[in-house]
Parts: sequence; structure tokens; C-alpha cells
Amino acid sequence: MHPKKNFVQDIKAGSQISDVFMVVQCRQAQAKNGPYWQLTLQDKSGEIQARIWSPLSARFAEISPEQAVLVKAGAQLFGEQIQLNIEAMEFIDPENIDLSLFLPVSCISPEELHLNLLEFLQQNIDYPPWKKLARKILTQKEIKSALLTAPAAKSIHHAYMGGLLEHTLSVCRICNEICGIYTDLDRDILLTAAALHDLGKIREISHGLSREYSDEGKLLGHIFLGLEMIEPFLSRASGLDSGLVLHLKHIITSHHGELEFGSPKRPKTGESFVLHFADNLDAKLNTLEQALGSRRNAEGEASGVWSEYLRSLGRYVYQPPRTPRSPSTGFTTGKKEEQCLLPLKE
Repeated sequence: MHPKKNFVQDIKAGSQISDVFMVVQCRQAQAKNGPYWQLTLQDKSGEIQARIWSPLSARFAEISPEQAVLVKAGAQLFGEQIQLNIEAMEFIDPENIDLSLFLPVSCISPEELHLNLLEFLQQNIDYPPWKKLARKILTQKEIKSALLTAPAAKSIHHAYMGGLLEHTLSVCRICNEICGIYTDLDRDILLTAAALHDLGKIREISHGLSREYSDEGKLLGHIFLGLEMIEPFLSRASGLDSGLVLHLKHIITSHHGELEFGSPKRPKTGESFVLHFADNLDAKLNTLEQALGSRRNAEGEASGVWSEYLRSLGRYVYQPPRTPRSPSTGFTTGKKEEQCLLPLKE
């Protein structure tokens, strides 16, 4: 494995850099002294512009996004941005790098999130067939491996490694809390559906730098793909009659809520309404946290600040001053606990 010492967020003007980055964007352009390459390089802390000037640029007939590169470069200020002027560059085998160093990753490790999800379902689902079904699916080798790297979305919410697991666990917790208020809800089927509702995203969205939609993602979407993935498990499950299986499929199928939001069907049961709103709530609050978190000052404060314009929400969002609370009841007016703030890409 190639070690990594210098991260984008720490690069200062005047620094000499020798390190590995991932190419996000690249194109050739023309300067007075010859053709050159314009590159955008990335690691988990952010992106930086880079240039390969002539005559070195002639050594690279082709450069593609998502290639790992070892660069030697000088950092200088160009306008108000730091830019790398590349003095030497070579391509690196992606198998020799730790992808988590080049992509934003959830604050809690994906492995821990996966374990937390399994433990949560074990503790809160009572009916053994539902408990067994969820565990079999989530621990299946290929599914588990994909879940550990999968984002929950391309760019809007939880768009980082482990994001899908983080989102899934949060939605399960929200549904569980709602069941404590509305006690007529079927907690077991709702938690099973919450754990599986976005499973198709491991096939819908690539897990690399681009997080592009796959062909089957574009043509079918994650709801259909998820149902297709769980069908073999359902067909072998015992103790689940056809009515229960039908309800589970409906909850998952309708979790986007409205037809215009990509839902094949609108919710028609209490449990399907709850999953829809829990899913939407967690996505929206994560979007706000990422947007406002990026505006925190050096002391970690985000009070009284506005976000950049969020196209996904069609508005700016605001972090108002918080009501003073004692430490035992939540946030305080004293020193904030350190928070994990991942870069947001709209």
C-alpha cells in the first residue's frame, strides 16, 4: 500500500508535495508555450487544482478520471486558490491504495456501523423469521462487502463511504422511536423494511470517486433492484406468509412517498407512511448538517450562519442560535464536542 502523508486541506502555498491523489477531472488546454493538462485531484479532505505544463504534459497522451497518481509538485497561490504545479507524475495501481484515504468516509467506521445495525435489529425485532431474514441478507458476503463502501446518494445526502449504512441505521432508529408513540404499528415488519429499503443502492450507484449511476441504476432504479435482491431470500424464508411478504414489499416499494419522487406506489399502510417520512427526515437533516457544518468557524460554532444555496432543497438554510441547555439534556452553550464534518457536494 502506498502511504499518504499530505492531505489537500493541509497543503499550503510554497509547500513541496510528493504524494498520491485521485484524478477527479482532467482536460487538455493550450498555452502560449504548448499544450498542458488541467487536473482536479482529490483525497478524503477535499479537492485541489493541478497543472502539468509543457513539455512534461507531452509525456501523457491520456489521463482519465478515477486514476490514482503519485505526483511531485510545488504548491502556489493562483488568484485566491492554491494550485499544484506538477513536476513529475506516475500512475498507481488502484489495488495498492486505501480507497478510504481518497473518498469522504462516515464519521463512524463502516464496519462498526454494520455491526451496530445488526445489533439494533437483533435487540428490537421480536419475530424470529423477520430477524433471521434481515440478518441473512445483511451478512451475505457480497452484500456486506458492498454495504461497507456504499454511499446513500450520489451527491445530496450521506454521499460518502459508509453513508448508506449510516442512513439505514438512522432510519431504523427513527422508525423504532415512532413505534413507541404509535403502538398499533407493526414494529417488526417496519424495522425489517427500514433495514432493507435502500439495499438496491449498492447496485444503483458506483462506489468509486464519481459515484455515477450504473446502467441498471439508470434503467431500473434502486427500489426495483432492492426488491430483486431480497426476492431469493424471501422465497426461502419460513414463517412468513404471503400477506406479510406482500406488506414488506409494499413498504419498500412506496418509501419515496409520491409518484413524482420516483415511488412506484404511494404509501397505503401506517408502516409505509412511517418509513417514507423517516427516510425523508434523515436525508433532509443530513443535508442540513453537511451544509451548515461546512460553515463552522475555527471554534466549531455554527450559530447564526447561512449555508450556500442548496439546489436539492431550493433554498438557503440557517443555523439559528440555540437555547441554553444543561449538559444532561443535550447541547450546551459551552465548548462543543468535536464533530465530524464531511465535505458537501451539491
